[in-house]
Amino acid sequence: MRLTITLFRMGEWSKKYANLPDRYIKRVTEKIYWKPPPGKPNYLPRTIEANKKLYWSIHRPWTTSFQAENFIVKRRQSIPVEPIKNWSFFRGDRVELLFGPDKGKQGIVKDIIQERNWIIVQGLNTKLIKQGKTKDFPGLCMLVEQPLLVTTQVLLVDPFDLKGTPIEWRWTEDGEHVRVSTRTNRIIPMPVSSVETIDYKTPDVYVEQPKDTTADDVKEITFRPELKTFEMDIMEKMDIKEDRVPKKYYWY
Repeated sequence: MRLTITLFRMGEWSKKYANLPDRYIKRVTEKIYWKPPPGKPNYLPRTIEANKKLYWSIHRPWTTSFQAENFIVKRRQSIPVEPIKNWSFFRGDRVELLFGPDKGKQGIVKDIIQERNWIIVQGLNTKLIKQGKTKDFPGLCMLVEQPLLVTTQVLLVDPFDLKGTPIEWRWTEDGEHVRVSTRTNRIIPMPVSSVETIDYKTPDVYVEQPKDTTADDVKEITFRPELKTFEMDIMEKMDIKEDRVPKKYYWY
């Protein structure tokens, strides 16, 4: 019996390149329409939110296409996915295609969609898509890379002989977890671009700027939205107690 589950959260390697805070990704994927304000015991603990079963595709959660697929237009049905314990394909890896018109060709991994066990290979497994078509304009034809399933449609390339090979994770004597080719028993090193993000190439060569937010500042949340007026906020910070008796009023 195979275990199939639906991933409700964005995969670890899918979000590393975007370099966005986890709380932001959680907020855009939860889609909470209403929840009781914090610190108000007179409200019922009731939260109104969208269905947690998300439809994952090549569109990332912060894009309008993802919102349209999940919340704006008619919902698409979520796809059950079998999770991979040790993810083995990283951005910058050379892989060999086992599927499609480019079968047998090799390419570099361009993007990772861990929620569907997909990768996108640069320049391979493309599909012709027409965009911008109107009455007066025929549109532009573009070749767009389509995702490939890592379990059956691609193989990692062994850098020793540049041929596709199955791999397995092993521990070295130094306690390092590495990928090893089962055909040649050689270690397949991690690509340097696997740690790159959209903001900088690698963390080691990045020079911190004066206006950058430090790691200590990120841990501390300086603003928390609360249901109170400006006067109430000032009174609370200055420890001012309200001792005036409000004027009596009536509801008609």
